[in-house]
Amino acid sequence: MAVNALHNRTDQQQDRVDLAAAFRWAARLNLHEAVANHFSLSINDDGSRFLMNPNQMHFSRIRASDLIVVDANDPITLSEPNAPDPTAWGLHGGLHRQCPHARCAMHVHSIFATVLASLADSRLPPIDQNCATFYNRYIIDEHYGGLAFADEGERCAALLTNPRHKVLIMGNHGIMVIGHSVADTFNRLFYFERAAETYIRALQTGRELRVLPDDIAEKTASELETYPDQADRHLSELKAILDAEGADYAD
Repeated sequence: MAVNALHNRTDQQQDRVDLAAAFRWAARLNLHEAVANHFSLSINDDGSRFLMNPNQMHFSRIRASDLIVVDANDPITLSEPNAPDPTAWGLHGGLHRQCPHARCAMHVHSIFATVLASLADSRLPPIDQNCATFYNRYIIDEHYGGLAFADEGERCAALLTNPRHKVLIMGNHGIMVIGHSVADTFNRLFYFERAAETYIRALQTGRELRVLPDDIAEKTASELETYPDQADRHLSELKAILDAEGADYAD
């Protein structure tokens, strides 16, 4: 189904189920941090209305019906029941206002990505296939300004206006990953954390890194961008596992 057709539907149930599954699996992989992180998914054409996790609800408990609808252009959202916390509003509201191509956004403080974001040089060199996935497709925020309230959230969002950049390495903070669907974004989040882990563990050996040439890194990234159905199949398999376990994420 085309992306526009998906998000023009008035029925949000499948979007809610997919996003709830992503929350559950993020918790299972320990990509979250307590109740501090947040995912969002646009449900209208300009991206200003989006689904988001309720304020400070643990990822492992989130169900499709728990997700709230947020309007990035309406501050009264913050007075609604289970309204997002001010930093979630700042980051995701700013992002969905400025970057309509970012249909889905996932912000986490996952361990290895945050280690990478804490280095003086937060670049991710293409030392393996997973790292090459992100070659020239991320941007680094070098100017952390404290908690992501409205102004800081707008500043961060402005760094992702180039659709080529799908990951924001938030220096001294964590990462923001964007995509055109839940499957696309979660798959990217998963592989970025794996890539960051590979790089950090390689650094820990103290030995010289085997870095791919620029042309091969770009070729690999381009090939992976068009690899058929991988993200959709990944999420489909995760939901199948949750269903087999009798998880209530889809309720």
